[in-house]
Amino acid sequence: MHHIESVTLGELECWHFQHGQAQLLVAKQGAQVLSYQVGDEPPIIWLNDKAQFKQGHPIRAGIPVCWPWFGNFARNPDSVQTMRDSGEPATAHGLVRTLEWELLELDDAGEALHIELGLPHLEGGLPGWPHDVALTLRLRLDTQLHISLTSHNRGPVPVTISQALHSYFAVSDVRNVQVEGVAGLTYIETLEDWKRVQQVGNLTFSGETDRIYLNAPPVLSIVDTDWKRSIQLTSKGSRSAVIWNPWIDKAATLDDMASDGWQRMLCIETANVMDDIITLTPGASHTMGVSISSQKLA
Repeated sequence: MHHIESVTLGELECWHFQHGQAQLLVAKQGAQVLSYQVGDEPPIIWLNDKAQFKQGHPIRAGIPVCWPWFGNFARNPDSVQTMRDSGEPATAHGLVRTLEWELLELDDAGEALHIELGLPHLEGGLPGWPHDVALTLRLRLDTQLHISLTSHNRGPVPVTISQALHSYFAVSDVRNVQVEGVAGLTYIETLEDWKRVQQVGNLTFSGETDRIYLNAPPVLSIVDTDWKRSIQLTSKGSRSAVIWNPWIDKAATLDDMASDGWQRMLCIETANVMDDIITLTPGASHTMGVSISSQKLA
């Protein structure tokens, strides 16, 4: 059985879903998962205690949906940039993080709760982005949290996008965790003039981190020995993974993060970026998603 209620955080309306021991908080703005927790275990998705819940402003917490481009617009491939038709400065991480989404479907299948959110007013495109692409976010709660983002090109011409599920994971202390599954991968080191580097061993953290891992495997894990757990991410429709932590100096410049907030979070973003961008021919669809689970360490 499930339970759903409406709650308000600051200026934003949210849905609180409960299915079994799992609790999920989702903001109507951006269809943004804000927190995910199972029973009395530590949260899996990080709800930033300094996040600003204001209408029209991005929320630094949970799982922002970045679409139809990711990150700094000017760093996107030309084929993504040519989709935009505006002389105004481009916002980071696309156009849908601050839009109001609608709850299209809620279905309790017993062993799972299915939630479907959409942007019905996307017909004809968005200001400065004139393309008819339907966007749907589906959530499924069972023993895991499953998230999928589907883009369907309803227009007459091909459309190219980059995108990400910008997931903030809760950790005991980022200095004491490591990411498994990245050993041997090539990554773009954005903090060093975007040079390409090969990862040696598991990824550990001792300073600001902002890397784009290329040709990432479908499974990555955050091993957190202090909390005696491993968070496993199983992705689909994606070959890119962005790993980010602002560390001390960068966090100090962020007015929506506590000075020590960087210790309690780690972003691993399921993404289609760089050479992994998506081109949708007329009538075509693409789904990118991630399943998130937590296991106790032996």
